[in-house]
Amino acid sequence: MNGLARASVRFRPASFVGTFIALLFAAAIMTACGTLLQTGIVAHLTPERYASAPVVVAADQHARLTVGHGEDRDEEAEPLPDRARVDAGLADRIAREPGVAAAVPDVAFPVQSKALPALTGRDWSATAISTAPAAKPLAEGRAPAAGEVALDAATAHAAQLRTGDTVTLVTPADTGSYRISGLTAEGSGSATAWFEDAAAGRLAGHQGQADAIAVYARAGVSTDQLAGQVEHAVGGHALVRTGDDRGEVEHPELAGGKELLTGLGGSFGGIAALTAIFVVMGTVALAIGQRSREIALLRAIGATPRQIRRTVATEAMIVAPLAGAVGILPGLALAHWWFGQLADRGAVPAGLQVSTGWIPMVSAVGAGLLGSLVAGYLAARRPSKARPSQALGEAAVERARPGIVRTVLGVAALAGGIVVASLAAHATGEDAANIALGVVMLFMLSVALLGPVVAWLAATVLGLPLRAGAAPAALAAANARANSRRLASAITPIVLVIAFCGTLVFMQSTIKHVSAEQVRDGVVADQIVSGTGAGLPSTTAADAARVKGVDAAVGVLRTGVLYRSAGAFIGASTLGVSGNPADLAKVLDVGVKEGSLTGLAANDTVALNSLLADTAKVSVGDRVELRLGDGTTVHPRVVALYERGLGLGEVLMPRAAVAGHVSVAYDSQVLVRDTAGADQAAVASALRQLDAPGVAVTDRAGYSAQVDKDLELNAWANRVMAAVLGGFAAVAAANTLVMTVLDRRREVALLRLAGTTRRQVLGMMRWEALLVGTAGLVIGTAIAWATLSPIARGLTGGAPYVPPTVAAAIAGGVLLLGLAATGLPARALLRTRPIEAGAARE
Repeated sequence: MNGLARASVRFRPASFVGTFIALLFAAAIMTACGTLLQTGIVAHLTPERYASAPVVVAADQHARLTVGHGEDRDEEAEPLPDRARVDAGLADRIAREPGVAAAVPDVAFPVQSKALPALTGRDWSATAISTAPAAKPLAEGRAPAAGEVALDAATAHAAQLRTGDTVTLVTPADTGSYRISGLTAEGSGSATAWFEDAAAGRLAGHQGQADAIAVYARAGVSTDQLAGQVEHAVGGHALVRTGDDRGEVEHPELAGGKELLTGLGGSFGGIAALTAIFVVMGTVALAIGQRSREIALLRAIGATPRQIRRTVATEAMIVAPLAGAVGILPGLALAHWWFGQLADRGAVPAGLQVSTGWIPMVSAVGAGLLGSLVAGYLAARRPSKARPSQALGEAAVERARPGIVRTVLGVAALAGGIVVASLAAHATGEDAANIALGVVMLFMLSVALLGPVVAWLAATVLGLPLRAGAAPAALAAANARANSRRLASAITPIVLVIAFCGTLVFMQSTIKHVSAEQVRDGVVADQIVSGTGAGLPSTTAADAARVKGVDAAVGVLRTGVLYRSAGAFIGASTLGVSGNPADLAKVLDVGVKEGSLTGLAANDTVALNSLLADTAKVSVGDRVELRLGDGTTVHPRVVALYERGLGLGEVLMPRAAVAGHVSVAYDSQVLVRDTAGADQAAVASALRQLDAPGVAVTDRAGYSAQVDKDLELNAWANRVMAAVLGGFAAVAAANTLVMTVLDRRREVALLRLAGTTRRQVLGMMRWEALLVGTAGLVIGTAIAWATLSPIARGLTGGAPYVPPTVAAAIAGGVLLLGLAATGLPARALLRTRPIEAGAARE
């Protein structure tokens, strides 16, 4: 049987090349996704700033939720939108432990100045935190007191500033003039402004809180002993970090990066793996089906069913590992490219490296091998059991209908897809979008299982106009109906292309379209003031309101909150708005449905997008549980529900309620409404003179640009996923079409012997390709629409938006792919003379 398997691979290369290509691409995609997943699981960064501190105390950067009961009890964790901080007072409690030499609070915040580059503001006591002891002493002057600042020597010299000079600095709290009390030594940290300890927390907007506390040990105290004492002092109110875990304290964005990588590698990787297995099993089944006459001949000469199954298994053992091994390198290249693109877009922290291990590689090869073995066994099961006397007769005619088991499973998958689609259609908000994700997989499974039936129906319906056409069209219609299994093998990958790519691409186009509409209709401000640096100080809105010709000015602080739904946390974009709530309607028309935005005067109030409110199951007057950016739990009262949340922000809260719970308490923008009859150019010129660095004044397009930036990463991620899945499915579709055409040598030879011209054969192939492409487009579009509709309604409140040019490009690409994948191998077949072709086939 081993020799027979090797001979089959050698003398039937077309079928095995097709299988090899499918397995290669499947291994590449699974290796890439597995590598990203592994990177997300093991990701860490070596500490730099805290390298000399054996123990670091910091807040948990996740919101945690316990779900389930008893043995099913589990904890869900979601990265926080902003940085969580610890009580700076813990440093005194930690310092009282016997093994602690020092406990140093570390406060950091961005500082801006027109005369200096971007600075990092820190508390003076944090000069003790350094990898180089020589960096701690002052180069000149003294430590800062109230109203003073110490600068690093390099920054001061570059700006031609000296000790005793005065510099104007913008902090999240305010703008003020500070006397330079001293200069720290070279190497003490680049572009740093050191403030008095008592002032640093206030200027950062987080009085009494620290980013972290660095703990140093007394002589003879080990790191483990020190960590134990610190845990005792902390009492569970913060996390105690040692080793490489200290790097996560320096880079809190690492938590979000790990979540993104595990999501891409896990969730998308799971979908990609299922798709790959679908394609591989279909290709292997097609390859085995094309050899039904050979299997029948083996049965006729006495081969047992076990011997035939062993032959098929040996063929899989020969092809699958080799194809998987070849696919590993392209998979690793894809993973590195993907990771590099994420790093360039700031989605993962700088310095993080791709983790390349053997587990994703072995898993990819093993999944391909397992899929090949299962598909080969299922495909060979019926012909291997045929009686020797009947085997050749059964192989000569395509089986009329699929097996009972396959039919039952296919009908069950179809029914499940209909039920899930119905549930999604009646769900609201984010719940509808989440439920809809299962629709595409169930419908795809039903298409794969009921493929011959679906193909026969498609050939019957779409073949009606062909049967009334010329000879090539009539031949194509007859062939399609008579060989529905072959047609199904070609339709399934095309359905994959349309269903997955259509869902991903048009979901993003819908979000972008609705967001742009909401911004266009909702931003009614005449001027948008923004800062080119870290942002605008909290006083900018009040300063803008005093400009002549300004009717209203509202500051916007962008952050995020988490809310609970179905036992999990969901993130929502949030705007902290300053000023009089009555002025908010003058700059933003959010489309209030219930309640009034004037109720946002109190700090314990909130206005919600109506879709979010439906998901959270709250209405006006209710209290809603929210986790602010730093994880603080609040229960504000809902005062209004509005419609334009996707483009303008899903949650509106008073700025004072969120400013102390964000990473950086700078406003992103100030929205300005001019008084009636004011000179807009004059107002814009006056706004540019506001006392803030890098002030820029634009129209409402400036607001749209900020929203687009927030959506850009999601849009790019969806495009990449669509390209990966769509590209794989497109290659699989072309591969399948080529396999089916090359297997028709005997049929083409017979047509040629019967007098059919080359042109008529090529015309028949083209019509079949168009029929296959059209069927795949129709079925895939139906699946994509059934999936998109609840997602679009849940995320935007409307119907999917399909750009005509993009839809036309996808449809045209599918049809061109089908024509090329059938036309080229058909021309190759027609190069052989009819008599020679028939003899070669026999």
